[in-house]
Amino acid sequence: MKTSWLTHLDARVPRYTSYPTAPHFHAGINGKVVDAWLQGLDPAKPISLYIHVPFCAKLCWYCGCNAEIVKSDAPVADYLDLLLSEMARTAALLPGRMKVSHLHFGGGSPNMLSLPAFHRVMDTVEATFDFLPDAERAIELDPRGLDLDRVKAYAERGIGRASIGVQDLDPEVQKAIHRMQPLSTVTRAVERLRANGIHAINFDLLYGLPLQSVATIERTVEEALALDPARIALFGYAHVPWMKKYQKALERYTLPGQTERAALAQAARTALEARYTPIGMDHFARPDDSMAIAAQNGTLRRNFQGYTTDQAETLIGFGPSAISETPLGYAQNEPDLAEWSKRAADGQSSVHRGIELSNEDRLRRAVIERLMCDLYVDLEEVADRFDVHPVVFLLALDRLEDYAEDGMVEIDGWQIRVSDEARIAVRSIASAFDEWLKTDNARHAAAV
Repeated sequence: MKTSWLTHLDARVPRYTSYPTAPHFHAGINGKVVDAWLQGLDPAKPISLYIHVPFCAKLCWYCGCNAEIVKSDAPVADYLDLLLSEMARTAALLPGRMKVSHLHFGGGSPNMLSLPAFHRVMDTVEATFDFLPDAERAIELDPRGLDLDRVKAYAERGIGRASIGVQDLDPEVQKAIHRMQPLSTVTRAVERLRANGIHAINFDLLYGLPLQSVATIERTVEEALALDPARIALFGYAHVPWMKKYQKALERYTLPGQTERAALAQAARTALEARYTPIGMDHFARPDDSMAIAAQNGTLRRNFQGYTTDQAETLIGFGPSAISETPLGYAQNEPDLAEWSKRAADGQSSVHRGIELSNEDRLRRAVIERLMCDLYVDLEEVADRFDVHPVVFLLALDRLEDYAEDGMVEIDGWQIRVSDEARIAVRSIASAFDEWLKTDNARHAAAV
């Protein structure tokens, strides 16, 4: 990696799981507005569902998720009643019985749901919506709490993809981040999933953690690859103690600086690319996986779960902090569990804030998504689709000149292509088209 690239890699820019991004959501988009959006959906088009389970058994000090630590099933049981109430309220607003193309359980740790609770959720979802024949049902899992009965239940209810939080397999790194999870625990989880017919298995890995070195992260990647997951996501640890105060616990160690983070990322990427197809900026997939196929044929998408093969225009999120996407805009639920619970108990909308999309937002979102997914965009083609002249992108092209001089992008007329080696910095490159960024007072993590 060229030394001149380090400045670009240190850029503080969004991850572009939406555009406009979450810091620009505002309270003007309330429950009344979003209720109208849901009522106006096209009943002929499929939707996706996201179910947030905001609980974990233990606190991991690197975590940036919206989750609470619980020591008994009681809070989870109370939450379930309210979650299903929210689902019923939302379903009553929809213009008909909607078809579902994708269901995703996230968290927190969704395997904090007891088996009766999980079955109750699935019973409600299946009674409320129709699943397309090829719909994907996916769940995020903590391998430390993944017993055989749970795995069997997931398989029985059609879960076909499981994402396991591996993070790092070095014992000293695990101790530093407060997540003791030996390789044997991950191996046992993988074996149980496969033995019950769940073969689409994803791993999440992190770089930028305390005590990581090139040698340790290469060993983690090697051990992860030996388990042959379908996909691996390689994320940079986002140190945001102003948002997650417990992350300050990691400051007792010397966190890797930008040069060290770049070296860790490059070492992991090199090892992964030897076996897997690189996807966008931080995913890797076996060539036979649906994500690799989508990347090859240009249908890869990006939403609040990151890279996805799901083509639905509408994603409805249930639970605190969950974000919904409709053709008209984005909406985020109340993130505070107590306040969300109060609203759900009162039968009120849990929408906390959001943003309505303008035509220019849609135009720029299309450009940013294609860059993030394909590392390529034809600005003239996108402009034609939105009935504007590509001259609207001239300022963005000026912003890309430094990247072009450093060999990170190639600009050929209205066509932009990110070099394969520079895919790690594609969110910085995409930010050239972000007209909201100059009004963004949020503190973002480094691009790498």
